[in-house]
Amino acid sequence: MVGIILASHGGFAEGIYQSGEMIFGKQDNVKACILKPNEGPDDIRKKMEDAVASFDDPEQVLFLIDLWSGTPFNQASNLFEEHKDTWAIVTGMNLPMLIEAYGARLQDGITAREIAKQIINAGKDGIKVLPESLQPQKAAKTEEKGSQPTGAIPEGTVLGDGHIKYGLARIDSRLLHGQVATAWTKSVRPDRIIVVSDNVAKDKLRKSMIIQAAPPGVKANVVPIKKMIQVAKDPRFGATKALVLFETPEDALKAIEGGVDIKTLNIGSMAHSEGKVAVNKVLSLNEEDVKTYDKLHEMGIKFDVRKVPNDTPEDMMELVNKARKELAEKKNS
Repeated sequence: MVGIILASHGGFAEGIYQSGEMIFGKQDNVKACILKPNEGPDDIRKKMEDAVASFDDPEQVLFLIDLWSGTPFNQASNLFEEHKDTWAIVTGMNLPMLIEAYGARLQDGITAREIAKQIINAGKDGIKVLPESLQPQKAAKTEEKGSQPTGAIPEGTVLGDGHIKYGLARIDSRLLHGQVATAWTKSVRPDRIIVVSDNVAKDKLRKSMIIQAAPPGVKANVVPIKKMIQVAKDPRFGATKALVLFETPEDALKAIEGGVDIKTLNIGSMAHSEGKVAVNKVLSLNEEDVKTYDKLHEMGIKFDVRKVPNDTPEDMMELVNKARKELAEKKNS
């Protein structure tokens, strides 16, 4: 795996390392090297040398650095001279760039140089502004021959094998947020994010916020459950790889019972509210949730309990049984 060094003046590198871990999960072969106010060039160089020595593959190293021509960059550049054929340095480090690098490392055989090339646009695209009128306009690209049609596809058209592909189906009360828009999107690489919720589909504000939260290059849609059932049966979506988000297990059950061919549900977070019991740090269940998960389990649906791709999966039915016991005790107390 490509090793990554985050280097900066002051604690910036340590802070972005922690932010990346919150979004993408704990990462191996990543080190933050900071230049403190009372330190000099030799100090940051020694930290970088020690970081490289700790990596599984010291020949594949990517440096993400705050500023071009600053001391961290200059010392990395000196080390780079002996590894020009395999190492790479990218400056202007930001969080979208780091998340893209983490996602790129999941590809088998990818090199530090290939990752460096891949993350530059992510770093640029992560810079956005509200109101959107202040955002510089990109020059329109000339449409290439043979590109995908942008208009409505005629009803009855069969694309691919005629069956939508579910890269990930997730239950998460927060729906489309940082961990989904970055970590899971990089891992799954969907063509489209589909939020399935009757409530959100009727809420113009939430719907607009979700569409705006979609990562660059991935379109987001918010649809009611009935519409999702129709999409699942529509052969025009046969070439689509979707990341599907449900707000509740009850919504997921209704969709699956309606014919949405989901075999595995990733369980992200379920917010705590009155009548629920917490079964781990991010999951709270009430009696209806317990019954719903029991039903899904009986239907043969598998559960993948992970906040981010690098987490170790938990046993969902153990958590359901824990909730069942605590709810019964609470009821009898």
